[in-house]
Amino acid sequence: MTVVAADKPTKPAGPFSAWEIELALRYLRAKRKEGGIALIAIISYVAISLAVMALIVVMSIMAGFRSELLSRMLSFNGHMYVQGQILSDPEREAAVTRISRVPGVISVSPVTENQALVRGGGQTTGAVVRGLRPQDLDSMSFVYDSLGDEAKRTFGQGPYGGDNVLIGKALAEGMGLRVGDPITLYSPTGADSAFGNLGGLEKVYRVGGLFTSGTADFDRAFIFMPLEQAQLFFGKEGVWDVIEMKVDQPDRVAELYDPVRTAAGPGGLVSDWRDRLAAFWGALKVERVAMSIILGLVVAIAALNIISGIVMLVKNKTRDVAILRTVGASQMSMLRIFFVAGAAIGVAGTATGLFLGLVFCLNIAPIQHFLEALLGIQLFNADVYMLDAIPALVDPGDVFWVTVWSLFMSCIASLLPSWRAAKMDPVEALRYE
Repeated sequence: MTVVAADKPTKPAGPFSAWEIELALRYLRAKRKEGGIALIAIISYVAISLAVMALIVVMSIMAGFRSELLSRMLSFNGHMYVQGQILSDPEREAAVTRISRVPGVISVSPVTENQALVRGGGQTTGAVVRGLRPQDLDSMSFVYDSLGDEAKRTFGQGPYGGDNVLIGKALAEGMGLRVGDPITLYSPTGADSAFGNLGGLEKVYRVGGLFTSGTADFDRAFIFMPLEQAQLFFGKEGVWDVIEMKVDQPDRVAELYDPVRTAAGPGGLVSDWRDRLAAFWGALKVERVAMSIILGLVVAIAALNIISGIVMLVKNKTRDVAILRTVGASQMSMLRIFFVAGAAIGVAGTATGLFLGLVFCLNIAPIQHFLEALLGIQLFNADVYMLDAIPALVDPGDVFWVTVWSLFMSCIASLLPSWRAAKMDPVEALRYE
């Protein structure tokens, strides 16, 4: 029997008195003959720590990939769009000027997009030709940064924007093209004339540069052409398909709807990237929720190990409970003692898991490179993902709910056996001792 070196318990001044906490922690430091309790407590502590660490690491990596992918997609495409009658309005240039002055809007680009057949290097494929003004090219940061100085300088130079076009690196590699090679575009529409539409047009352009957007699908499908040249080639002289905007906070585009709509005028229809990427955005949210639930269950299962430890502790300390009840300890005191013992395991495991998870996420690149050097294999192909290391973004919201969930499950697991100890009859407990 464990001898308690403490005065007669008195009514606690707060939710937990000092003697209750001291006794609970002493019970966790089991003697050798009660080593099974300590072993289960250690297993519960390790299980909770690993579960919390895994949840934080996985959620952070998912958030990192999500943020990186969205930033690249939104760099390539606009954050907000204006369509409607404003595109054919004679005052559309004034509307562009007004929109560019809206607080939060950092760039405004009139754009045309058309499908075309591409022939070059003995290959033929389809592509999307995007026409934009040369001064708007730098609004796509990933594309602009991947271009050479010569490509940036010559894009848009010459009559009607010139004949230099920019193509994705993946498309160029698939067709065997290099900078300076000729490339033939075929337009299925063509220009209008006095005799009607002339039908398809074919013209040879020059590969002025190769770009990488960070998204392989875009690099395989898109060609950039000066806006004036695209309007001429596709028979859209003086026509814009859409006005694209970039904003400083893409996740808060809803706040700019009314100012942009007012600046565009009554003929402008405003939409944003969430409408155009609705399927992708929805898939990301579903995946995030599903992974949170699955990994949350792992934390719950790990926390349930506490029940086994506290049940064994209550069984081994039956005589202690009976004596404490006899000298005046209340049922709630017994509940609090064993509850603190179980909750202490959960708190320690959660704190350790948080620490290990945050350290891992904040140092994921050095850890990855160390493992690659140690194992001699490539864990993360930079050529495929166009990233030097696995991205990890620690979201304070994720860390908060992981902490709360782990502590909650630890408290629930501790409460059930503690309630059983509190209901123990001291007379029955001592009858067979």
